[in-house]
Amino acid sequence: MNERTLTIPTRAIDALWRHWPEYLMEAFGLGVFMVSACSVGVVLEHPSSPVRQMIQDATLRRVLFGAAMGATAIINIYSPWGKRSGSHLNPATTLTFWRLGKLETWDAVFYSLSQFAGGVAGVLISQIMFGGLIAHPNVNYVATTPGPSGDVVAFAAEVLITFILISVVLRVSNVERLARYTGLFVGALVMTYISIEAPLSGMSMNPARTLGSAAPAGVWTALWIYFTAPPIGMLLAAEVYLRLKGEHRVFCAKLHHHNTKRCIFRCNFGELLNDTASAPSQERQLT
Repeated sequence: MNERTLTIPTRAIDALWRHWPEYLMEAFGLGVFMVSACSVGVVLEHPSSPVRQMIQDATLRRVLFGAAMGATAIINIYSPWGKRSGSHLNPATTLTFWRLGKLETWDAVFYSLSQFAGGVAGVLISQIMFGGLIAHPNVNYVATTPGPSGDVVAFAAEVLITFILISVVLRVSNVERLARYTGLFVGALVMTYISIEAPLSGMSMNPARTLGSAAPAGVWTALWIYFTAPPIGMLLAAEVYLRLKGEHRVFCAKLHHHNTKRCIFRCNFGELLNDTASAPSQERQLT
C-alpha cells in the first residue's frame, strides 16, 4: 500500500514498528553523551575532585572538557549505533535533515522524542552515579545557561555556532573523499566551541541536551534560547546550502555512511559514490 494512502495514526505506527531500533539508538547515543558530560563535569569542576584541585586554570579545564566531549561525539558517530541511526542526537539536526527532504515526517518526530528522552535519562543516570556531587553549583547538572554577556549574546552565539556546524556537515558529508571524516570535523568543532564559546551561552547547540540538564536540575534559565537558536542556525545553513548546491547535492542524513548498517532515510549516497567513480573515466574521455 502506498504510504500516502495511510492514515496519520497508521503512518506513525508503521514508522515505529519498522524503525524503533534507530529511535532507541538515538536515545542511547544522547544518553551516553550526557553521562559523559556529567562525569567530566564532576571530575573537572567539583571542589573535592583531585583533578579540580590540581588544575586551577578555568580555561585549561574548559579545553579539557571540550576535548572530552569532542571525543564523545566522535565515538557516538563512529559507533555501531551511530553508523546505523545517523547519530543526529539533536532535534535541531533532525529537523534540518527533514527540511532537506531526507527524513519521513514520523521518523523525524520519533527521532526528536527519543533524543529528548535520552538526554533526560542520561542526566538521571548520572544523578544516580554521582549523587549530590552533580548538584553542586560548580557542576549544576552541566546545565547550559547564558554567560555574563546576557541573553542576546547567548542567542546570537548559538545561532552562529549551529550555522557553522551544519554548514561544515553538509559540505563535508556530501563530498565522497571527505564524507567518512564528517565525525572528526564535528568532534573538532565541539571541542573548539566548548573551549571558546561556552562562556557566552554554555555551548548547547541542542534543545534535547539543554532539557536533559534543565529538567532534573530545575534550571529553566533562558530555555527559549536553546529551543529556538539551534534550529534557526541550522535551518539557515541548510537554506544557504540549498541555494548554492541544490537539494540534489544532499545525499543522505547520516553523519557516517561508509558502513554496512541499514539506512532508513531517503538515501542517495550511492549516487555520490557513482559520481566519484565515473569522474576519472569522464576526464579520460575529455583528454
